[in-house]
Amino acid sequence: MADTDALVKAHGVTVRYGPKVAVDDVDFEVYPGEVMGLIGPNGAGKTSLVECIEGLRRASAGSITVAGLDPVADRAKLARVLGVQLQDSVYPTRIKVFEICDLFASFYPDAEDPEVLLEEFQLSDKRKATITKLSGGQRQRLSLVLALLGKPEVVFLDELTNGLDPQSRRSVWKGLKKRNKAGLTIVLTSHYMDEVTNLCDRVSVLIDGKVVVVDTVPGLLATYGSQAVANVEDASGEASLEDVYLYLAGADAVPADQTEGA
Repeated sequence: MADTDALVKAHGVTVRYGPKVAVDDVDFEVYPGEVMGLIGPNGAGKTSLVECIEGLRRASAGSITVAGLDPVADRAKLARVLGVQLQDSVYPTRIKVFEICDLFASFYPDAEDPEVLLEEFQLSDKRKATITKLSGGQRQRLSLVLALLGKPEVVFLDELTNGLDPQSRRSVWKGLKKRNKAGLTIVLTSHYMDEVTNLCDRVSVLIDGKVVVVDTVPGLLATYGSQAVANVEDASGEASLEDVYLYLAGADAVPADQTEGA
């Protein structure tokens, strides 16, 4: 695809914290209707890069646009096209689920019906519960609902299904696939390689602040699969994305185990 087709464009992005370079001259592009996975070890620079794209942090160098908007200079306009679901979102504890949904919906001129989203992501029965009464997995799903209320063009998801049981994970995947098919662009940061395999059209691997490869999951398996399997002591023969990830990132970069919860 041509560069001008990209919905998210980050070119030469560098983020420094004093002498430490967290993101090192990174190019990162996401196209309309794409699900892009962003994977890498803790400390690889994923959060710093994403925060720059979301307008939450100013890059030390480089340029970024989202739907043609500068994330820092055009923050108000950006809120109309970009949704964000954070892993560790903090909400007022005594507010009820339907109240915080109505509050967030009031920020947008043409918000989606909160009740539709609560039903879609299995939270209708919790609509009158306070935030303190929600499990970790339910809070994750609420964060996703709030990220989608403004009908964004692109949504950034951070550890999307952390804390969800297997059934809830697959339900969330189904809902996102439906929305992606309708045109929603998704950027997914995850340590769950099965989730990345299931959802993502392409994957960017970020290691030590640099994007080392961008490809489809089949492309990554074709390029690195044989080396990855040879690198695994108890390999069964066929490489997985997890094998490739560990090969590229090093054996210490262990992906998350599936977490069970509500």
